[in-house]
Amino acid sequence: MSDIKPDVKMKPVDAVIVGFGWTGAIMAKELTEAGLNVVALERGEYRDTYPDGAYPKTLDELTYIQRSKLFQDMSKSTFTFRHSITGVAVPYRQIGAFKPGTGVGGAGLHWSGMHWRVLPEELQIRSHYERRYGKKFIPEGMTIQDFGVTYAELEPHFDFVEKVFGTSGQAYKVNGIVVGDGNVFEGDRSDNYALAPQKVPYTAELFRRAAKAVGYHPFVNASSNASGPYTNPYGCQMGPCNFCGFCSGYACYNYSKASPNVNIMPALRMVANFELRANCNVVRINLDGSKGGKARATGVTYINADGKAVEQPADLVIASAFAYNNAHLFLLSGIGKPYDPVSNEGVVGRNIAYQMMSTIQTFFKEDTNTNPFIGAGGTGVALDDWNGDNFDHGPLGFVGGSPAWCNPAGSKPISGIATPDGTPAWGSAWKKAVKKSYLNTVSFDCHGANMTYRDCYVDLDPTYTDKYGQQLLRFTFDWKENDIKMSRFVTDKMMKVAEAMNPESIKVSVKSVGDHLDLRNYQTTHWAGGTAMGADRKTSVVNRYLQSWDVHNVFAVGSSVFPVGIGYNPTGLACALTYWSAKAIREQYLKDPRPLIA
Repeated sequence: MSDIKPDVKMKPVDAVIVGFGWTGAIMAKELTEAGLNVVALERGEYRDTYPDGAYPKTLDELTYIQRSKLFQDMSKSTFTFRHSITGVAVPYRQIGAFKPGTGVGGAGLHWSGMHWRVLPEELQIRSHYERRYGKKFIPEGMTIQDFGVTYAELEPHFDFVEKVFGTSGQAYKVNGIVVGDGNVFEGDRSDNYALAPQKVPYTAELFRRAAKAVGYHPFVNASSNASGPYTNPYGCQMGPCNFCGFCSGYACYNYSKASPNVNIMPALRMVANFELRANCNVVRINLDGSKGGKARATGVTYINADGKAVEQPADLVIASAFAYNNAHLFLLSGIGKPYDPVSNEGVVGRNIAYQMMSTIQTFFKEDTNTNPFIGAGGTGVALDDWNGDNFDHGPLGFVGGSPAWCNPAGSKPISGIATPDGTPAWGSAWKKAVKKSYLNTVSFDCHGANMTYRDCYVDLDPTYTDKYGQQLLRFTFDWKENDIKMSRFVTDKMMKVAEAMNPESIKVSVKSVGDHLDLRNYQTTHWAGGTAMGADRKTSVVNRYLQSWDVHNVFAVGSSVFPVGIGYNPTGLACALTYWSAKAIREQYLKDPRPLIA
């Protein structure tokens, strides 16, 4: 760890928040409501719907996607990657497999709007599988563990998140009573969604008809792309989505896609006890040097836009950086014992998870006119028949599952062109295939879970450092047979849906046993783990309230606390856990600052 000496010391505050995406914004709102003086530090620039999402400049695929306007600049801030503990890690220099955000709003500004909760059993994934299938069913080396919190405990927070986000959807059950044709597999709900479900585009309707025809249970996606005008509990307003198709990777010019900038920031601007500082790169959580498990955080050190090192004293530190960056900050700060895969000891960096994707594309005769340009990031039709433990895993020999969905998010002219198998990558034959296929294609995904493993983790790279002299984060990660078997099984089941559509041809992209993670091709941005939560301090970094076991005035929020990967997008769960943690801080910790669990 480099020894960065502060040039400036700021006035102490009650709480400092590191990172200002969804979870950082939620914590800022909750803690300012509790009367605390709060400073949020965001390493990227200030961003907002205006001017970053101003029409028509934001409708620019080349600038926002190919040139990564809202994403992390890998030439300035990156990590290293290797496939195994015996491999040599190299720096990741270009956006590819995933797209971490930067700037105010973080990935919450450029996300798609797909809004999910979690299947109740996935919060107790290890105990659930052991109870149903026996302890020997979980493969050796798989380190999945329970979250330490139940669906019933989180349900009020799931509901409130949906109200804050203005989420559009159709419930199946509310308080145990069937109220509509929603997801028959979802956990019970205390209320309906904030808004009625989004309209269903033609491609998703074709998917729904085919899924019903083969006996599955399709439903309209929950979407944080507003289906109508809406004012949330904070008084923040949204406009109805117009299906322009510029959601994922873009700031929504119509104030229709939920984001921290639209749904929370307007309320925070109204309070005097909140300050947001952009271009402030936090390099360390400062500790007081106490030993024997009594260390306290005294604040953070960050580098400001002028390149000066600044100390921000604070009584409470919230780590709310993107996914794996929380683990990096803990490792650089000496909070918790770093994980060692050889001895299987330590916790920080453990239980890293990604997602296991497959895609099925169906190609129809000309003049089908699926109109793929129209879309919205969270809209579409999904099914959960093969997600979680909604089917009998006993004879199948793998853990986990995959939701599947047809999500017509708007096909772009550069990256959104699908062509059948056998099409050349360029030339006149490619052009002919593009012309035929563009208006006559339906694509859907199996968005599979990724379990956690003893040899998939992050630590500090021994070779590479950043411009401040601090060690880069090193990924050690690859696909495992369990997850590939799951993906291939679910993809085979979903081929029945594709065949029921009666297309001219079908193209399948699915991984095979032995395949390695390829960082060049985009999959999802949904990493999890590194500061895993749990009930046992020997296998988790934070307790069930997301409080550090080792430094009690440090809390971590975001998908970094997931102890296992899930099939759904992580935003809904990450935000519900943040409200859960904030409740514990407000009702317990602030009254008596101490470890909430001994």
